[in-house]
Amino acid sequence: MPAPAPRIALTFGDFSGIGPELAVRLLAEPKNLETVRVSALVSPEEFAAACAAAGVEVPTTDEPRTGAVHLVGSDLQDVPVPIAETSVAAGTRVIRDLEKALRLFEDGEADAIMFLPLNKTSLHLAGMDEEDELRWFARQLDFDGFTSEVNVIPGLITSRVTSHVPISDVARSISAARVRQAIGLLRDVVRGTGIGSPRLAVAALNPHAGENGQFGREEIDHIAPGVELAHEVDGIDVSGPYPSDTLFLKAWDGDFDGVVTMYHDQGQIAMKLLGFSDGVTVQGGLPVPISTPAHGTAYEIVGKNLAGLGPSQRAFDIASGLAAQTASRRAR
Repeated sequence: MPAPAPRIALTFGDFSGIGPELAVRLLAEPKNLETVRVSALVSPEEFAAACAAAGVEVPTTDEPRTGAVHLVGSDLQDVPVPIAETSVAAGTRVIRDLEKALRLFEDGEADAIMFLPLNKTSLHLAGMDEEDELRWFARQLDFDGFTSEVNVIPGLITSRVTSHVPISDVARSISAARVRQAIGLLRDVVRGTGIGSPRLAVAALNPHAGENGQFGREEIDHIAPGVELAHEVDGIDVSGPYPSDTLFLKAWDGDFDGVVTMYHDQGQIAMKLLGFSDGVTVQGGLPVPISTPAHGTAYEIVGKNLAGLGPSQRAFDIASGLAAQTASRRAR
């Protein structure tokens, strides 16, 4: 008997924005339903309205299967959300949908989660205290291990050793263990894109990779040992640290499939210069695979079907790959 198709729990994101129209356009692509089972956290009425607004038709089903979308509903599906503006109602709907998606994963009814764009202002109005979704997910899951956003554009994937911390805290936050963990997270996500044996590189922190300690010892004391652990102990094809002012050129030219960066802007500047409108974010390190397009809710074009589908399609593809990994582990 063939293994059952992996399952994705899909939330439509902020109902004030472009999430619903992107979701149904994504699901209207027949290939997206061929190898995965999708459970959408919307009511039949919401789904039909979104399809009508987007001018698409998508088959639905009462139970998870390929070829159609399983509509599992939302706890707040009957609560109206104002369009194209921030609100408590919009943020609360997002939070409750994400909580339900996590329950589906924990109950074995989903192998990965994908959500469409959110609005952080609405989330904070609704009571989310954390600085970002990654920290919120970690708290919901009672997870205190290493986490890092993994950012994806066509041709470049990055993870971070540190993220939303002041630059003054970066150097003392770097350790061999954290470097090794960031490498492992990146390897797993790159595999989720279909590259079975990824080639990874690690960026240095200091100019000229520290110049043998003249410009700082982080490379010698922490970064290189972390790279060695990942390579020798974990069996990952990874090298570095390399000076970051040239590393991204090599990665963009195809020398590497992914780059581990030391701090937020080190990787984000490169990512946004090379593909500002094409990004995907993976909530790396969590026990639940979660992906989302990296752009916002785009209130200015809601209802016009102008939003590009590319980032959502890539987020779906990555969620599908990660879901297959989860399904495989669960089947062992």
